[in-house]
Amino acid sequence: MKTIKRLTIGLFATMLFASLTIISTANAKDVNEGAPTMNVVEIAIADERFSILVEAVSKAGLVDALSAEGPYTVFAPTNDAFEMLFKDLGVNGVEDLTAEQLTPILMYHVVSGKVMASDVKSGKVATLNEEAWISIEVNSKGVTIDEASNVIITDVEGTNGVIHVIDRVLIPETNKSTSKSSCN
Repeated sequence: MKTIKRLTIGLFATMLFASLTIISTANAKDVNEGAPTMNVVEIAIADERFSILVEAVSKAGLVDALSAEGPYTVFAPTNDAFEMLFKDLGVNGVEDLTAEQLTPILMYHVVSGKVMASDVKSGKVATLNEEAWISIEVNSKGVTIDEASNVIITDVEGTNGVIHVIDRVLIPETNKSTSKSSCN
């Protein structure tokens, strides 16, 4: 009985420590100052929900670029979003895609500047994929991008920008309209 009680207490303590670690890592802020301590890439690396995104960014050779000063706004798809994309494409994962295929998709998820959720407005927005713009719709239900992807978590601040978590991978259409940006 004592062994079971010790195991239960040990398991609870381990789970509590792991939960606190995950929460503090996800916030990526110094508790004392409230300022971000990790860049957007480091935040993604620290969060298991973005392991496929991190794998894709690494394969595309974009880690250094997205770790740079910025600032950037990153619309970060979750692992579930990537799994849906892989199913739609009929591929097993990042390993089935080339860096040349990944780069325009990943750059389509990044906007120049740090755009907080309260600053987002409906309209077309230029991305770092110079051939494509995202379409943002803001309404009472939240924010939708390209009529397919919902923003599910906002304002995860990093030292070089902000992450907004989305539930679908965005696929760029080339030669989109170059109307006025709604995030600037």
